[in-house]
Amino acid sequence: MASGPASSRAVNAAPLVAIAACLGGMLLFGAMDAAMKTVAIDMGVVAALFWRCMIGVVLALALFLAQRSPAIPRGAVLRLHLLRGTVVAAMAVLFFWGLARTPMAEAVAISFIAPIIALFLAAVVLKERIGSGAIMASVLGFAGVAVIASGRLGLLGGAAQAAGQDTGVAQWSGIAAITGSAVLYAWNLILQRQQAQLTSPQEIVLAQNLIIGFWMALAMPFVGTLPGEQLLSAPVGWGLLALSAVLSILSLLLLSWAYARAEAQALLPLEYSMFIWGALFGWLVFDETIGWTTLAGAGLIVTGCWLVARQPRP
Repeated sequence: MASGPASSRAVNAAPLVAIAACLGGMLLFGAMDAAMKTVAIDMGVVAALFWRCMIGVVLALALFLAQRSPAIPRGAVLRLHLLRGTVVAAMAVLFFWGLARTPMAEAVAISFIAPIIALFLAAVVLKERIGSGAIMASVLGFAGVAVIASGRLGLLGGAAQAAGQDTGVAQWSGIAAITGSAVLYAWNLILQRQQAQLTSPQEIVLAQNLIIGFWMALAMPFVGTLPGEQLLSAPVGWGLLALSAVLSILSLLLLSWAYARAEAQALLPLEYSMFIWGALFGWLVFDETIGWTTLAGAGLIVTGCWLVARQPRP
């Protein structure tokens, strides 16, 4: 008799632990974005990503080798690793390049359109049917991006929200980069679903860091930089890169743990907490403020995401 109530309490408590883990993972992702924005501004996006991946490779390799029977991927799994790693490399460059030119809260809000885009990609890749709710969600999502962009450029009244930059091309380029990154992130979500069915999280993390680091190393000569030249006299840069690599891996582990113990429909709304963390770290680290257009645009995008999340799934 005593074991029944205890077992019931354990079952009821499990979702709460998963929710806490998911929120912790999103918080760490927000902190990682702040660290990477600082380094990207100081040394450039390509070099920052290269060194973060090199640190990540060391950490991920230790996790990979700690498995009972680690195996080198081949065939379809290797091709999927290469494809997703390449997509994530382009996605990361666009996101952090735009983040260096855009307040964190705005960048995070714009990136919320990714789940909406992923729904349409799922229709193409996974042959899922698109409902009327998805169409309305896409309209709301892109309307939200338009409101944020208009506020950033001062088109809805008042001065542009970017500090220290002229309105026009500089601001549009940051918004366009974040939007392009969100499109690639949506494709990444589809690839992630396929990848998770074939291999372990440890292998995915290691492969992703290796492939992204490879592409960044190839890109370095074209952006006029060499590995390490910005960091030789910048110990703070080394510390922030190591911190961002650790935060990224810890966040991934927390989110993976949470999604293994609670339904996706219960955790997906917590993705929107990234707007809170983005605004908080933007204010604490970069003294960024949030305008009413950012709040309004984020509200439209989140409403669209809620419509997607509420759709019935077969």
